[in-house]
Amino acid sequence: MHGLVIKNTGSRYTVCIDGGRCFDCKIKGAFRIKGIRTTNPVAIGDRVTVEVPANEADTAYITAIAPRRNYMIRRASNLSKESHILAANIDLALLVATIDFPATTLTFIDRFLATAEAYAIPALLVFNKIDRYDADARRTLDEYVALYTAIGYDCLPISALTGEGVEALAERLHGRITLLSGHSGTGKSTLINRLLPHADLRTQEISEYHRTGVHTTTFSEMLPLSDGSGYLIDTPGIKGFGTIEMQGPEVAHYFPEIFRASADCRFNNCTHTGEPGCAVRREMECGNIPSSRYRSYLNILQDADGNKYREAY
Repeated sequence: MHGLVIKNTGSRYTVCIDGGRCFDCKIKGAFRIKGIRTTNPVAIGDRVTVEVPANEADTAYITAIAPRRNYMIRRASNLSKESHILAANIDLALLVATIDFPATTLTFIDRFLATAEAYAIPALLVFNKIDRYDADARRTLDEYVALYTAIGYDCLPISALTGEGVEALAERLHGRITLLSGHSGTGKSTLINRLLPHADLRTQEISEYHRTGVHTTTFSEMLPLSDGSGYLIDTPGIKGFGTIEMQGPEVAHYFPEIFRASADCRFNNCTHTGEPGCAVRREMECGNIPSSRYRSYLNILQDADGNKYREAY
């Protein structure tokens, strides 16, 4: 039988078989996809083959995974040389970010966007909690939206609590399988409850002292949109976004504005780290490439050495 993985609790997977029936499954055998060492060889959104026992009270097993058209992956924080697949076969990668309560760094945003670019997945930046922002936070929000809109990314300020901007977001999700990701505390569960009232996810206040989030989602799950046209993939909050599978020369390809400028570099193999005639550095010094983006590019170049990965990214 063939089906779709809609839930992953770590050791077990819920697979919905074509036709509507769902089974609680385990993995049979050792999975190694494309030679990638992953902490979760089977991911939400995978199409899989399931071996169902004659006695349905017994355990069903996943025996094979169909080729993936794409996936979002990050470096596992507990084992820096391994990776963790957030989701597979998705149409949109949505990052829920916040200017404050808690703060999402530009480095974190850039790493998420670069990974989406690497696997040709359209990305959407949703800036949540605008109802809580003071004048300074509002100015920062405007700067972030201007920065990423100029590059070509879709940005949407919202308040999941009050509903402001959520209707416009719902229109972007129609007919798509969308991955939701972000730090703990950015309001992903509140947003999902606003978009999908039937989900009824548990939410929790952030620490006002530390302004950091508390994990409320402990496993990944695909949730059907209310109109049945697609899915939202809810994932646990993450502290860091370490990149993986990116080789030095290709990193510039995942920063659209850097890639465009690199066409004018003197050397075809320019790394943009100090070579003469580097158009990227020239554009950065002129202010045409944001310095924050250039710093994020340099940080990702360092990721080839797993020891350089730091959770704060």
